[in-house]
Parts: sequence; C-alpha cells; structure tokens
Amino acid sequence: MTLSQTEENYLKTIYMLTEAESRTVSTNGIAAQMNTAAASVTDMIKRLAEKGLIHYEKYRGVSLTDAGDQKARSLVRKHRLWEVFLVQWLHFSWDEVHDLAEQLEHIQSEELVERLDIFLNYPKFDPHGDPIPDNEGNITERRQILLSNIETGNGGVTVGVNEHSPPFLQYLDRLGINIGTRIDVIEVFEFDGSRKVMLNNETETMLSGKICENIYLKTLNPR
Repeated sequence: MTLSQTEENYLKTIYMLTEAESRTVSTNGIAAQMNTAAASVTDMIKRLAEKGLIHYEKYRGVSLTDAGDQKARSLVRKHRLWEVFLVQWLHFSWDEVHDLAEQLEHIQSEELVERLDIFLNYPKFDPHGDPIPDNEGNITERRQILLSNIETGNGGVTVGVNEHSPPFLQYLDRLGINIGTRIDVIEVFEFDGSRKVMLNNETETMLSGKICENIYLKTLNPR
C-alpha cells in the first residue's frame, strides 16, 4: 500500500503518542503534536481508517491496527537508521539530524533500508538512545531510569533523552552530557527537583528538575 508523506507522518505521530501515553490518543492530541487544526486531523484519520490502518471511534480516540502499527514501525526504523548514518558517517551532531531524517524516512526502497542496516552493523539504538525496530518491527528493551528518580549517592550512564529539540540537545552539549556520559548524583534539592551531579567523575554541575526529567540513565554502582 502506497501512502502519501502526510499519511505516513500521521501514522508515525499516532504511533509515538500511543507509545508515550496509552493505546489510544485523542484527535486533539494529534492536532497539538502536528500543529494543525482538529478538523484536518478528523479528515485524515477517517481516510486512514478506510485504508485499515487505524481504529477510530468518535469520542473514544484513535489507535493503530496491526497493519498501521507495522507501517509506523517501518517509518520509525528508517528514521532512526538514517539518524545513525548521519551522525556516524556524515558527522552531523545529534541536534541536527532529526529534520534530515524526517525527509529520508519517506524513501520507499526496502532494499536500501536493509543495506543501510547491514552497513551500520544492525544498530539497536539511535543517537538519542531511542530503540530502532528491526526488520520485523521488534524493539530491544532496556532497563533505564530517569535521572529525576535517582537519589543522592547513586548514578549511571546516559542512555537516552526524552526531549529531542535542538535547544535542549545543544544545552546538554554545553554541559558535556551525551550518550555514554556518567552522571552521579551528589545532592537532591526537594524544592524544585534539581540535582548537583558529578559528570564522568571529574566535573560538578547543577541540573534543573526539568533537565533531570528528560535524561535516561542505565544505573551503575555508586561511585
């Protein structure tokens, strides 16, 4: 089934929202994520429902069918593989690759995607730490915890981020935080959830509660 780029973008948005929130999402939630009018969303989801890609019941929300989920995972797979390629081989930074991958994910050639996966040696995660579905749509699960849930004396290695906006990623770069950075919590401030931390056993810095809510760690033994 051939879909337009707009239809593909809707499917991927619904997939991302259902993964983050619940199995169903509202038309208003989709409209907010895609920055478009609710009426336009309603028209599109009716079209996708006619193609058997989503379930839609008025006032009850939207969810993906098995076919829609498979298509959405394929788009996510392509997007994240391209991000890996752009960072590892063309030396883009992690805050630059999202918009480029948004364009590249719509390339239809499955053979190209499979060769890209082989060339990259079957990566499991993209430069932001997000899992890459394999060619059957399976995703590698990983034990991770938000920095905002880690208390004094504990820490871990950065494995992902919740927020992908360029300003946020650029700010992390300025702090010296990237995938693989070790972060140990020295002190927690209950007032706003901010934390004094040690980066890579050498640099102390303060991280706001908002930043801590957007960094995932794989926990390690206390330093």
